[in-house]
Amino acid sequence: MREIFPGVWKKRKQLFTSALVKGDSTYAKSLLRLGKNDYREWDPTKSKPAAAIMRGLNIFPIQKKCKILYLGVAAGATASFFSDIIGPDGVIYGVEISERSVRDLNIAAENRGNIIPILADARKPEGYAWVEPVDVVYEDVASDDQTPIIIRNAKLFLKPDGYAIIAIKARSIDVTKDPLQVYAEELKKLKHHFKILYKVELEPYEKDHLFVMMKPKG
Repeated sequence: MREIFPGVWKKRKQLFTSALVKGDSTYAKSLLRLGKNDYREWDPTKSKPAAAIMRGLNIFPIQKKCKILYLGVAAGATASFFSDIIGPDGVIYGVEISERSVRDLNIAAENRGNIIPILADARKPEGYAWVEPVDVVYEDVASDDQTPIIIRNAKLFLKPDGYAIIAIKARSIDVTKDPLQVYAEELKKLKHHFKILYKVELEPYEKDHLFVMMKPKG
Protein backbone atom coordinates (compact mmCIF):
# COMPACT_ATOMS: atom_id res chain seq x y z
CA MET A 1 0.00 0.00 0.00
CA ARG A 2 1.39 3.41 -0.97
CA GLU A 3 0.39 6.94 0.01
CA ILE A 4 -0.67 8.82 -3.15
CA PHE A 5 -1.80 12.03 -1.41
CA PRO A 6 -1.29 13.01 2.24
CA GLY A 7 -3.78 10.81 4.11
CA VAL A 8 -4.88 8.80 1.05
CA TRP A 9 -3.48 5.35 0.30
CA LYS A 10 -3.82 3.07 -2.68
CA LYS A 11 -3.55 -0.71 -2.79
CA ARG A 12 -3.93 -2.06 -6.31
CA LYS A 13 -7.35 -0.65 -7.35
CA GLN A 14 -8.49 0.22 -3.84
CA LEU A 15 -8.33 3.56 -2.02
CA PHE A 16 -8.03 3.91 1.76
CA THR A 17 -7.96 6.55 4.47
CA SER A 18 -6.60 6.03 7.97
CA ALA A 19 -9.60 5.64 10.28
CA LEU A 20 -9.98 8.57 12.66
CA VAL A 21 -12.28 6.39 14.80
CA LYS A 22 -10.67 3.01 15.33
CA GLY A 23 -12.85 0.11 14.22
CA ASP A 24 -15.37 2.36 12.48
CA SER A 25 -16.37 0.89 9.12
CA THR A 26 -19.38 3.18 8.57
CA TYR A 27 -19.60 4.19 4.87
CA ALA A 28 -16.46 2.16 4.14
CA LYS A 29 -16.47 -0.65 1.58
CA SER A 30 -14.18 -2.63 3.89
CA LEU A 31 -11.90 -2.15 6.90
CA LEU A 32 -8.22 -3.07 6.66
CA ARG A 33 -6.09 -3.50 9.77
CA LEU A 34 -2.31 -3.06 9.44
CA GLY A 35 -0.48 -3.25 12.72
CA LYS A 36 -2.19 -0.88 15.13
CA ASN A 37 -3.88 1.17 12.40
CA ASP A 38 -7.27 0.72 10.72
CA TYR A 39 -7.81 1.83 7.13
CA ARG A 40 -11.26 2.46 5.64
CA GLU A 41 -11.77 1.57 1.98
CA TRP A 42 -13.04 4.58 0.04
CA ASP A 43 -15.48 3.43 -2.65
CA PRO A 44 -15.17 5.48 -5.90
CA THR A 45 -18.66 4.41 -7.01
CA LYS A 46 -20.14 6.14 -3.96
CA SER A 47 -17.89 9.18 -3.54
CA LYS A 48 -16.98 11.68 -6.25
CA PRO A 49 -13.58 12.74 -4.89
CA ALA A 50 -12.57 9.07 -4.73
CA ALA A 51 -13.79 8.64 -8.32
CA ALA A 52 -11.76 11.68 -9.40
CA ILE A 53 -8.63 10.25 -7.77
CA MET A 54 -9.16 6.94 -9.55
CA ARG A 55 -9.59 8.88 -12.83
CA GLY A 56 -6.18 10.50 -12.43
CA LEU A 57 -6.73 13.63 -10.31
CA ASN A 58 -3.29 15.12 -9.66
CA ILE A 59 -4.18 17.84 -7.13
CA PHE A 60 -5.81 17.04 -3.79
CA PRO A 61 -5.68 19.92 -1.30
CA ILE A 62 -7.58 18.21 1.51
CA GLN A 63 -5.00 17.33 4.15
CA LYS A 64 -4.26 17.42 7.88
CA LYS A 65 -5.67 20.41 9.80
CA CYS A 66 -7.65 21.52 6.73
CA LYS A 67 -10.80 23.63 7.22
CA ILE A 68 -13.54 22.71 4.76
CA LEU A 69 -16.94 24.16 3.88
CA TYR A 70 -18.86 21.21 2.44
CA LEU A 71 -22.02 22.25 0.56
CA GLY A 72 -24.50 19.41 0.09
CA VAL A 73 -22.91 17.18 2.73
CA ALA A 74 -25.99 14.89 2.94
CA ALA A 75 -25.60 12.20 5.62
CA GLY A 76 -21.82 12.55 5.62
CA ALA A 77 -20.53 9.57 3.63
CA THR A 78 -17.82 11.44 1.71
CA ALA A 79 -17.35 13.84 4.61
CA SER A 80 -16.37 10.89 6.81
CA PHE A 81 -13.36 10.23 4.56
CA PHE A 82 -12.46 13.92 4.53
CA SER A 83 -12.73 13.70 8.33
CA ASP A 84 -10.19 10.86 8.40
CA ILE A 85 -7.78 12.87 6.26
CA ILE A 86 -7.95 16.20 8.09
CA GLY A 87 -7.69 14.60 11.52
CA PRO A 88 -8.75 15.99 14.90
CA ASP A 89 -7.20 19.41 14.27
CA GLY A 90 -9.19 20.02 11.07
CA VAL A 91 -12.87 20.89 10.75
CA ILE A 92 -15.69 20.31 8.25
CA TYR A 93 -18.60 22.73 8.20
CA GLY A 94 -21.25 20.54 6.58
CA VAL A 95 -24.18 22.44 5.03
CA GLU A 96 -27.27 20.40 4.23
CA ILE A 97 -30.87 21.44 3.53
CA SER A 98 -32.48 18.08 4.36
CA GLU A 99 -33.46 17.66 8.01
CA ARG A 100 -33.42 13.89 7.70
CA SER A 101 -29.88 13.88 6.30
CA VAL A 102 -28.70 16.22 9.05
CA ARG A 103 -30.08 13.84 11.68
CA ASP A 104 -27.89 11.10 10.20
CA LEU A 105 -24.96 13.50 9.91
CA ASN A 106 -25.27 14.36 13.60
CA ILE A 107 -24.42 10.76 14.48
CA ALA A 108 -21.20 10.88 12.44
CA ALA A 109 -20.38 14.28 13.90
CA GLU A 110 -20.72 13.04 17.48
CA ASN A 111 -18.42 10.08 16.80
CA ARG A 112 -15.78 12.04 14.92
CA GLY A 113 -15.55 15.42 16.60
CA ASN A 114 -14.38 17.37 13.53
CA ILE A 115 -17.68 17.71 11.62
CA ILE A 116 -20.08 20.57 12.37
CA PRO A 117 -23.53 19.95 10.83
CA ILE A 118 -25.37 23.03 9.57
CA LEU A 119 -29.03 22.77 8.62
CA ALA A 120 -29.24 25.49 5.97
CA ASP A 121 -29.74 26.31 2.29
CA ALA A 122 -26.40 26.68 0.47
CA ARG A 123 -28.07 29.30 -1.73
CA LYS A 124 -28.32 31.54 1.35
CA PRO A 125 -24.87 31.60 2.95
CA GLU A 126 -25.88 34.53 5.13
CA GLY A 127 -27.64 31.88 7.23
CA TYR A 128 -24.24 30.54 8.34
CA ALA A 129 -22.21 33.73 8.10
CA TRP A 130 -20.47 32.82 11.37
CA VAL A 131 -18.36 30.16 9.60
CA GLU A 132 -14.65 31.05 9.63
CA PRO A 133 -12.51 31.39 6.47
CA VAL A 134 -11.77 27.96 5.04
CA ASP A 135 -9.05 26.28 3.00
CA VAL A 136 -11.48 24.39 0.75
CA VAL A 137 -15.04 24.96 -0.44
CA TYR A 138 -16.40 21.67 -1.76
CA GLU A 139 -19.79 21.64 -3.50
CA ASP A 140 -21.92 18.63 -4.39
CA VAL A 141 -25.44 20.07 -4.53
CA ALA A 142 -27.99 18.51 -6.90
CA SER A 143 -29.38 21.73 -8.33
CA ASP A 144 -29.52 23.66 -11.59
CA ASP A 145 -27.81 26.62 -9.90
CA GLN A 146 -24.73 24.73 -8.73
CA THR A 147 -22.33 27.25 -10.22
CA PRO A 148 -23.82 30.38 -8.60
CA ILE A 149 -23.87 28.51 -5.27
CA ILE A 150 -20.14 27.80 -5.23
CA ILE A 151 -19.28 31.29 -6.52
CA ARG A 152 -21.31 32.93 -3.76
CA ASN A 153 -19.92 30.74 -1.00
CA ALA A 154 -16.33 30.99 -2.19
CA LYS A 155 -16.53 34.78 -2.19
CA LEU A 156 -17.69 34.78 1.42
CA PHE A 157 -15.67 31.98 2.99
CA LEU A 158 -12.70 30.84 0.88
CA LYS A 159 -9.23 32.01 1.83
CA PRO A 160 -7.39 33.85 -1.00
CA ASP A 161 -4.99 30.90 -1.39
CA GLY A 162 -7.70 28.26 -0.94
CA TYR A 163 -9.28 25.77 -3.32
CA ALA A 164 -12.81 25.50 -4.70
CA ILE A 165 -14.02 22.07 -5.83
CA ILE A 166 -17.27 21.30 -7.61
CA ALA A 167 -18.82 18.11 -8.92
CA ILE A 168 -20.87 19.38 -11.86
CA LYS A 169 -24.01 17.25 -12.27
CA ALA A 170 -25.04 17.66 -15.90
CA ARG A 171 -28.44 15.99 -15.49
CA SER A 172 -29.35 18.16 -12.50
CA ILE A 173 -28.49 21.34 -14.40
CA ASP A 174 -30.27 20.55 -17.69
CA VAL A 175 -31.44 17.04 -18.56
CA THR A 176 -32.28 18.10 -22.15
CA LYS A 177 -28.70 19.06 -23.10
CA ASP A 178 -25.68 16.95 -23.92
CA PRO A 179 -23.49 16.74 -20.78
CA LEU A 180 -20.49 18.09 -22.70
CA GLN A 181 -22.48 21.23 -23.55
CA VAL A 182 -23.49 21.64 -19.90
CA TYR A 183 -19.87 21.28 -18.77
CA ALA A 184 -18.71 23.90 -21.29
CA GLU A 185 -21.40 26.37 -20.23
CA GLU A 186 -20.71 25.95 -16.51
CA LEU A 187 -16.94 26.15 -16.95
CA LYS A 188 -17.37 29.42 -18.85
CA LYS A 189 -19.24 30.88 -15.85
CA LEU A 190 -16.68 29.54 -13.38
CA LYS A 191 -13.74 30.99 -15.32
CA HIS A 192 -14.94 34.52 -14.54
CA HIS A 193 -14.16 33.86 -10.87
CA PHE A 194 -11.68 30.98 -10.73
CA LYS A 195 -8.58 29.60 -12.37
CA ILE A 196 -9.35 26.04 -13.48
CA LEU A 197 -6.54 23.77 -12.29
CA TYR A 198 -7.90 20.36 -13.23
CA LYS A 199 -11.07 18.80 -14.57
CA VAL A 200 -12.00 15.19 -15.12
CA GLU A 201 -15.14 13.26 -16.07
CA LEU A 202 -16.05 10.62 -13.51
CA GLU A 203 -17.23 7.77 -15.70
CA PRO A 204 -17.35 4.82 -15.20
CA TYR A 205 -17.79 5.57 -11.49
CA GLU A 206 -20.36 8.37 -11.86
CA LYS A 207 -22.28 9.08 -15.05
CA ASP A 208 -22.60 12.64 -16.41
CA HIS A 209 -20.41 14.27 -13.74
CA LEU A 210 -17.42 16.59 -14.17
CA PHE A 211 -15.09 17.07 -11.21
CA VAL A 212 -13.39 20.48 -11.26
CA MET A 213 -10.55 21.78 -9.08
CA MET A 214 -10.09 25.58 -8.96
CA LYS A 215 -8.41 28.48 -7.22
CA PRO A 216 -9.94 31.95 -6.85
CA LYS A 217 -8.71 34.67 -9.17
CA GLY A 218 -6.80 37.41 -7.41
